[in-house]
Amino acid sequence: MVKGTTNGAQTDFDGNFVISDVDASSTLVFSYIGYKTQEVVVGNQTTINIMMEEDAQALAEVVIIGYGTTTVKDATGAVSAVTSEDFNGGVISSPEQLIQGKTAGVQISQGSGEPGSGVAIRIRGTSSVRSNNDPLFVVDGVPLPSGGSSSEGTDIGVGSSSARNPLSFLNPNDIESMSILKDASSTAIYGSRGANGVVIITTKSGKGGAQGGTWEFSSDLSFSSPANDFDLLNRSEFLAAVSAFGGTATDLGNDTDWQSLVTRNSSSTNNNLAYSQNYGSGNVRATFNYGKQFGIVPKSSQERVTGRVNLSQRLFEDKLRLDLQTTLSRVNDEAPPLSGSAGSTGDMLGAAYSANPTWPASSSFNPGDRINPLNLLENWQSLTYTDRFLVNFSASYDIVEDLTAKATVGYDKSNSTREAELGSKSFNVGRGAGGNGRGTINDLDLENRLLELTLSYKKEFDNSVLDVLGGFSYQDFNTKGRNVEGWGYSTTNLNSMARNLTDAASKIESMITGSYQQYGYASGGDADLFVNRLFPDPDTDFLGEVTIPVKSIFTNTFDNTDELQSFFARANYSIASKYLFTATVRADGSSRFGENNRYGIFPSAAFAWKINEEDFMGDAMSTLKLRLSYGITGNQDGLGYGRFVRRERYSTTINGDPNISDGGDVNVPGISTVEFANPDLKWEETTQYNVGLDFGFANDRFSGSVDVYRKETRDLLLNIEAAQPSPQPTFFQNLDAVVLNQGAEFSLNYDILQGEDYGWTAGFNVAYNKNEITDFDGEIAAGTIRGAGLSNAFAQRLASGQPLYSFYLREFTGFDANGNPVHEGGVDNQQFVGKSALPDFTGGFSTSANYKNWSASMYFNGQFGNYIYNNTANAFFTGGAIGSGNNVTQNVVELAGQEGRFAEASVSTRFLEKGDFVRLQTASISYDVPLKEGLFKSMRLSLTGQNLFVITDYSGLDPEVSVAPPVQPF
Repeated sequence: MVKGTTNGAQTDFDGNFVISDVDASSTLVFSYIGYKTQEVVVGNQTTINIMMEEDAQALAEVVIIGYGTTTVKDATGAVSAVTSEDFNGGVISSPEQLIQGKTAGVQISQGSGEPGSGVAIRIRGTSSVRSNNDPLFVVDGVPLPSGGSSSEGTDIGVGSSSARNPLSFLNPNDIESMSILKDASSTAIYGSRGANGVVIITTKSGKGGAQGGTWEFSSDLSFSSPANDFDLLNRSEFLAAVSAFGGTATDLGNDTDWQSLVTRNSSSTNNNLAYSQNYGSGNVRATFNYGKQFGIVPKSSQERVTGRVNLSQRLFEDKLRLDLQTTLSRVNDEAPPLSGSAGSTGDMLGAAYSANPTWPASSSFNPGDRINPLNLLENWQSLTYTDRFLVNFSASYDIVEDLTAKATVGYDKSNSTREAELGSKSFNVGRGAGGNGRGTINDLDLENRLLELTLSYKKEFDNSVLDVLGGFSYQDFNTKGRNVEGWGYSTTNLNSMARNLTDAASKIESMITGSYQQYGYASGGDADLFVNRLFPDPDTDFLGEVTIPVKSIFTNTFDNTDELQSFFARANYSIASKYLFTATVRADGSSRFGENNRYGIFPSAAFAWKINEEDFMGDAMSTLKLRLSYGITGNQDGLGYGRFVRRERYSTTINGDPNISDGGDVNVPGISTVEFANPDLKWEETTQYNVGLDFGFANDRFSGSVDVYRKETRDLLLNIEAAQPSPQPTFFQNLDAVVLNQGAEFSLNYDILQGEDYGWTAGFNVAYNKNEITDFDGEIAAGTIRGAGLSNAFAQRLASGQPLYSFYLREFTGFDANGNPVHEGGVDNQQFVGKSALPDFTGGFSTSANYKNWSASMYFNGQFGNYIYNNTANAFFTGGAIGSGNNVTQNVVELAGQEGRFAEASVSTRFLEKGDFVRLQTASISYDVPLKEGLFKSMRLSLTGQNLFVITDYSGLDPEVSVAPPVQPF
C-alpha cells in the first residue's frame, strides 16, 4: 500500500507486483499475515525487493474458521487460536492437552493419568444432560465422528472400562494450530453439530521448507513418578487400629506396602522425523512419529506409530490449487484392571488400598474373600490395537478473478480390536473368571466419508468488501463390529487365551452362511451351536456340536450407517474496514431423526465495530473492537442409531443377566423391541447470545478481550424409563427442559520486555460460568456411588432450579454414642446441599522469557467453585472398613472412639470436598546451541517438568477428576 492512501497491489505467488501513481516521496508499506510490516521510501527506485521477516505475534492472529480463514482483528465471533509456539509441553498423548488452560472458557480434563485415557472438553459450560458434551473436532477440513474409535471394555470380572481417546491417532508434533470456535456466530456453519463448540485442527504444511528440502528431528525422553499417594497404615499401625475399633484381622507377620507394589516410576519416549520442501509451485511435508508412553500403574502404556504426508500444488497459472493431507497411524493401548464399576471388592487400586498389610507380597497368596492386587495384575491383560487412515483431498479453481469453486473429498477409516483376558489363576474376582478364565474380543470398525462442494465470491468495492460462501456437504458414518465373550480356558497364558478365543470365533464364523446378528455355544450344555438372524426374517438356527478351544462362547454383531446432508451459506460484509457484518445459515438433514424433524435450520448473525479505526479515537488504542452475535446451533451426539423408529433385535442379555453365566451356561436370547417409533424426535437446540470487546495498546503490546454470553439449550435428548409393563425398559425423547449457561470470559496478554536479544511475555485468562436447569418438572438421579453397601446409591440429582449434577446428600453432623453417623433430619433425608460438581471459575496463567540463546516458560492452570464427592474415601476409608479388617488411612484412625466398627458408609456431605486447585502444569528451560555452517542448521536442548505441584485442600490423589456420570432415571 502507498502509505496514507488506498492505492495498493497484491503480489503473485512468486512475489512480483506492480504499483502505479507513486512519486519519490511516497512510502510503500509491505504487509502479510504472519510477517512483520515494513516501510520503504520510493525515492528514485523503479524496482524494490523486500525480504519479509516472520512475526510470531502476527501469526497468532490467523484463525482457521469453518470453510475459511480470518484474523483476530477481523473476526466477528468469539474465536481464538493457539499455535504450535504456544502449545503445552511435556508428555502429550493427545492433541487436547496441547491447549489445556490456554483459552478462556475452555475446560479440559483428562479422565485419569493413564496413557490414552479419555479427555473431556467443555466450551462455555455443560449443556446436555445425556448427550455428548464434547465439541466437534475438524481435522484439516474433515469433521470427525463423535464418540470413541475403540470399544469400551466388557466386564469380565472386575468391572467395565471406558473407550480410549479417539484423538490419540494424531501426532501432536504434526499440528500447526488449533482454533476454538465458541459462540453461535462462529459454530453455526456446522449446524446440528456446533452446540458444544468446534475445535479446528490444522496440520503443518511444507510451505516453510527450503528449496532443497529441510529435515527436522526431535527426540524426547521422559520420566514419571506417582505425584501423590494415600497415607495408609503399616503393619503395626494397622493391628493397633483394628484393635482400637474392636475388630479382628489376621496377622500373617508381613509388612507390605501394597500401594507401592501397584505403582511404579516409568519412562517414555517420543521421536519425530520430518521433511519439508517448498519448490515454488507447491510444497510437501512428510513426517514419521514413534512414541511409547508407560503409565505409573503396571500394565498401562500407549504405543503410537504415525506417518503423515501433506502436499500442495498449483497449476494453470495458479488458478488450480490441489491439496492433500493424509495420516496413517497405529495405536496400541495397554490398560490395567481399573474400573469404576468393579463392585464392592474394588479394582486393582481399590484392592491395594484396602489390602491387609500383613499379607505376603506374593501373587500366589489367596486372601480367601478379597482380591490380591498382585494376583489380579499377574492374571490380567487388556490390549487395544487401533489402525486409522484419514485423508482429505481438495481442488479449488478460480473461475474468474473473484469467484472460486472448491471440491473436497474426505475419508476416515478406523479399525480397532480390544482383547481382554482374566486368567483362571485369579482369586475372588467376578463373572466366574477364577478357576475358569474369561476373555473378550471387542471389534469396532468406523468409516466416515465426506463430500463437500463450495463456491466463494469475494469482491472489493470502493469502500467495502463482500465475501460470500455457499456450499453443500454430504457425510455418512458407518459403525460396525462384534463383541465376543469366552469362558473356560485350558491355558493360563494370557496371550494363548486371546488366540484361543480368536480361533474359536473364526471357526464358528466359517461355518455360518449368510448374515447373522449373534451366535453362542457351550460345550456339554443342552443347546447346540445356535445362530440368530434378523434378515430376511428373525430366525434361530441350531448347527449342532462344535469343537473349539473354549468351553463357552457368545458373540453379538452390529452394522449401522447414519447420514448427514447439509446446505450452508455465509456472507461477510465490511464497510471502511470499520463495520463488519456476518450472516450464516445451515440446513442439516439427518437420518437419526424421524420424518417430522428430518431437517433443521441453524441461523446466526454477528456485527463488529472497529472503534479504534474511527478518527475520534486517534492513536490512543491500537485495537478496540466491539462484537455482537446471536445464533442457533444443534447437538445430535449421544443419541445413537435408529432411536426414532421401531426396531427389533435379539437381546444381548437374558433378564439382565449375561448370556454366558458365571458357571459357563449360554442362554439363547429371544427377539425383543429395542426402540419404539418416535417421528417427533429431534436434536437438542442451543440459542446463544454474545457480547465481546477486544482491546489493545501500544501496537497490541498489551492486549486482551472480554466476552459475556448466554446459552439456552432446549429439547434435551434423554433416555427415559418406559412405563411398565413395557417390552423395553427405556426410550429416547426430547425432554421439556432448558439448560442455561451464562457467564463471562476475560483474557490479557502483555509483552513486558522487548529487546533485540531478550523478551518477557505473560498471559492470563479466567472464565466464569453459571449453570442451571430451568422449566423442568421432573427429577433424575445421577452420580452413581460405588462400594460395599452402596448399591444403587446416588450423590447427585438433576432438578429445576439447580445446576447440572448438583449434589443431593444427607447432611452429616457427626457420630452418635454407638459410632454411627448422624444426619440432619435422619438417614432418609437426602436433600440438595447447594453445591455442584461444575466449577464456577476456570483459568490459566503462562509466562515466558528469553535471553540470547536461553528461554524459559511456566504455565499454571486452575479451577474454583466446584465440589468433588470422594467416592474412594466413602468406599474404603471408614471405621466400618477397618472394623472388617481392611486397611485405611491415618485420618480414619483419628476417628477412633467416634466412628463405630459397623458404621454404615452412607452417602453424605461427610465425603463432599472442595475441588479448588492451582496446578503448575509445565515449566521448561531450553537452549539453542550455536552451530557453524554444516549438516545441522539449528539444535535445541530443552528440559520440561510436568504436573510439578498442586495447591488444593482435596484429600484425594488429584482434584482434576473427570468421571462420566452414568445417569439412571428413577
